[in-house]
Amino acid sequence: MARTIISTDKAPQAIGTYSQAVKTGNTVYMSGQIPLVPETMEMIEGDIEQQIRRVFDNLGAVAEAAGGSLADVAKLNIFLVDLGNFAKVNEVMAEYFSEPYPARAAIGVASLPRDAGVEMDAVMELVG
Repeated sequence: MARTIISTDKAPQAIGTYSQAVKTGNTVYMSGQIPLVPETMEMIEGDIEQQIRRVFDNLGAVAEAAGGSLADVAKLNIFLVDLGNFAKVNEVMAEYFSEPYPARAAIGVASLPRDAGVEMDAVMELVG
């Protein structure tokens, strides 16, 4: 199976032993994004809404580098330290996605890298 590594400076660089995304065929597997500002690699200042927006912006940048957009996302996984922020995720997500929405899971976790409040990863299917 041929794999293409996707990388962009418009999203945070990997902070571990992984790639921003890997493309196999027409499918792109995007690694988890936390609310890091790509230019500084520092956490975004602000509340959970700003964190959620930064994560969607980061995922969008990786999607674009792979030749797609958030509209091509088939599956989205959301990890939240506080599931009380689930409604805020829905509110912000409606600004980034339109129907038909991707399949999705929202999972409560004890902690995330760099004390982030949210992390998301995605699977994107590109039109061949």
